[in-house]
Amino acid sequence: MSDSNNAEILMAQPRGFCAGVDRAINIVNEALNRFGAPIYVRHEIVHNVYVVNELRDKGAVFVDELHEVPKGGIVVFSAHGVSQEVRKDAEARGLQVYDATCPLVTKVHLEVVKMCKDGYTVLMIGHAGHPEVEGTMGQVKEGVFLIEKLGDVSALPFSAEEKIAFVTQTTLSVDETKEIVEALTQKFPNIVQPRKQDICYATQNRQDAVKFMAPQVEVVIVVGSATSSNSNRLRELAEKLGVPSYMVDSPEQLKPEWFTGKKRVGLTAGASAPESLAQSIVSRIQEFGPRHVRALDGVVEDVTFSLPKNLVD
Repeated sequence: MSDSNNAEILMAQPRGFCAGVDRAINIVNEALNRFGAPIYVRHEIVHNVYVVNELRDKGAVFVDELHEVPKGGIVVFSAHGVSQEVRKDAEARGLQVYDATCPLVTKVHLEVVKMCKDGYTVLMIGHAGHPEVEGTMGQVKEGVFLIEKLGDVSALPFSAEEKIAFVTQTTLSVDETKEIVEALTQKFPNIVQPRKQDICYATQNRQDAVKFMAPQVEVVIVVGSATSSNSNRLRELAEKLGVPSYMVDSPEQLKPEWFTGKKRVGLTAGASAPESLAQSIVSRIQEFGPRHVRALDGVVEDVTFSLPKNLVD
């Protein structure tokens, strides 16, 4: 261990919960308070093991599909959003629905519907199999095509004369998405973009905070679960900036050798990781050797989203 007098943990700002995650968790808690257990949740409410386990302990039951919910049961849709088919299915089963879809994901849903209605073929930049992508592409029956990487652009079978538009998943790498958008614009000069970028404020801010932190540290720890898209992007970004980076979602996953000889450790947390978990990871790092904790400067977020009307009436 380096001289412990000036060994530090630098805390990225902002980190951790965003407004959409906060709202989604509050919706499940509010439903549990109002109606008691069990409250069914379709898919993990947010992609964080710690959060999911905490809600499970309170009486939330996580299901992959709606047929697992008893007829007339109460179900919460996760922050990632759902397709129109899932909505119709819930209605047909007589389920009482509380929708925790992040409002910034809903914005993308509405863009897709409008673009398709206006006769555009819509290209969605995102990760196959991610629930947000499935929900967004499932807003319409047809006419949305997925692009996962830069190489997919050249293979697109459309001509430059066709009406083409694009949207993106909200939790992508800002820089990689920019490259894909540039390639799309080159191939389709008349492509229609969303009025405001779809990558959300929280994803952008957390990536910017890592860019600011990375040059100041020798190793980066990202608090986040393996399923979390935005947390994975933070770890990849730190690595791209030349700093060894590890993602953990419990203190037990930390390895002492990661910190040997490292004077400055950087810590951030994905948008679905609670601050209490981040602090328990800080404490564990300090067990490997004394370190001062220093908060870095950064954007202070003040975005909040209200709960669904049918839950607060």
